[in-house]
Amino acid sequence: MSEKSEKRHADLGIHGTQSHQQDGLPPHAAHPHREPILHRARLISLGVLLCLGIGGVATFALRASHAHALAEATADHSKLYVYTVTPKPASGKGELTLPATLQGMIEAPIFARSSGYVIRWNKDIGARVNKGDVLAEIDTPEVDQQLAQAIAAREQAASSLDLAKTSAQRWEALRKKDAVTQQELNERTSAFAQAKANVAASEANVVRLQKQVEFKRVIAPFSGVVTRRNVEVGDLIDAGNGGAAKALFSLAQVDSLRVYVYVPQAYAQRIKAGDTVSISQKELPGQIFHGTVVRTAGVIDVATRTLQLEINLPNKDNTLLAGAYVEVALPLGGTSSILTVPSNVILFRPEGTRVAVVDANGLVRLQTVTIGHDLGNKLEILSGVTVNDKLILNPADSLADKDTVIVSPSKPEDDKKAAA
Repeated sequence: MSEKSEKRHADLGIHGTQSHQQDGLPPHAAHPHREPILHRARLISLGVLLCLGIGGVATFALRASHAHALAEATADHSKLYVYTVTPKPASGKGELTLPATLQGMIEAPIFARSSGYVIRWNKDIGARVNKGDVLAEIDTPEVDQQLAQAIAAREQAASSLDLAKTSAQRWEALRKKDAVTQQELNERTSAFAQAKANVAASEANVVRLQKQVEFKRVIAPFSGVVTRRNVEVGDLIDAGNGGAAKALFSLAQVDSLRVYVYVPQAYAQRIKAGDTVSISQKELPGQIFHGTVVRTAGVIDVATRTLQLEINLPNKDNTLLAGAYVEVALPLGGTSSILTVPSNVILFRPEGTRVAVVDANGLVRLQTVTIGHDLGNKLEILSGVTVNDKLILNPADSLADKDTVIVSPSKPEDDKKAAA
């Protein structure tokens, strides 16, 4: 029993050491493979600990690097980078360009003065007419009958006048002989005066109707061009038509044109009668026409705050058409202190219109400005800035006084865009 037990223990490696120790042998002599196993275990443990240490150091270093990068990014993002532009003097020509519409020097609708039917019309649209030319003829049978009646009434009045005159003369002779009373003479004299007045009234009525008959011919009141015809043969015409839609013709004098321009109040004092202006039309590229300011309204319109100008423009060759849209360049005269800036430098605040000015230290100052004429992508500044000021392009709405910014160097293309 004991031999089997020792054998089993020997196989399991249990108590074997003790038995060998009892025999005076060392432990590693009894188990020669145990020491390498323990050595490898120590090496593995040391490697694991080393790896963990390296990983911890790497993690700490990575976190520190990320924290530093985040701090730098936060500091960088907290900086406000801006582009700036300087105000530019206004165009050397000193011109103000405004829209306008060409008008004929004289434009008038032509109405009929007699009632009747159109017999014929002689001039159509585009026809050039001279003063006194017949534009149309009207048949007026009622007016003809009224004229005949008036002539007959005038003859009756003339006969009554002859009788009243004879009676008055006879009664005056009788009064000298004291054959009739003064009252009777006065009655005959009064009847004679009434007869003369009746003749004069009849004559005036005949003349009026004769003039009305003359109005059967619609005459051009001035030389020009027929711009509209609203009648056809057989149309019923009423005398004294009201409204442009019922006018028989429209006539315009176009060898000289008239232009009305409304100048903003800021420039009203710089434009005078007699100034020469340049007029251009988009449909006629490269052609410039010159007109003259003949008069001004003399007052500012309180509704629009503008001054009305009248410009006369010669048009002998009829190149320009009345009603066309044109642009009028008005000379402002003198040396202009007006500056222009891009429209994207403006800040609209409750305190007024402002621009953000940057000094040499990057400190922002919000400056109030007065805007003149809106030129589209540019604005004229009448006061508030100088040519040496640096204005922030596209300023943020949150920008405030004494903010610090960093001015970024502008690119050449940015300069070109700002100049444009």
